[in-house]
Amino acid sequence: MTNARARAPVGVALRPWSQADFWVLTRTNAPEMTEHLGGPESGQQLAARHLRYLGLDGDRGRMYTVRLSPGGEVAGSIGFWPRHWRGEDVYETGWGILPGFQGRGIAAAAARAVMAQARRAGDRAHLHAFPSVGHAASNAVCRKAGFTLLGETAFEYPKGTFIRSNDWVADLSAAG
Repeated sequence: MTNARARAPVGVALRPWSQADFWVLTRTNAPEMTEHLGGPESGQQLAARHLRYLGLDGDRGRMYTVRLSPGGEVAGSIGFWPRHWRGEDVYETGWGILPGFQGRGIAAAAARAVMAQARRAGDRAHLHAFPSVGHAASNAVCRKAGFTLLGETAFEYPKGTFIRSNDWVADLSAAG
């Protein structure tokens, strides 16, 4: 017997990050969720991250909660922010989908939605994602969402720590 729910198309909606969304950060701060990101952050680091998320707006990027559509249940977070990468002003994206929602196509749907938001937000031609080369699920999200793999790179995250990442790019100047 197949699981029809897993095969059904996933609908997501992105809602701009709000003061009430701090709990999403605490849920995605678990060791299993941060294994490829250098491990969990301290409470002070989470509070600072929350303030940064609240401060993003417009061409400076934006963070969102990922919500199932219809229904509005929070499945995680995603966002985009400016970065200077290899001589170009680009946007970077990253996401965290809560464990109970993983493996259902939600992250790829959210990544496609955030591409559209980044396309409308500013004048940057490219959106990059930098998942660890060892993070098969996040690399699959990039592939399924329509990013193009440019190859491996040394990427600094967290600050002061370099990890081997894949550099995925989406062309924001293309019709989407």
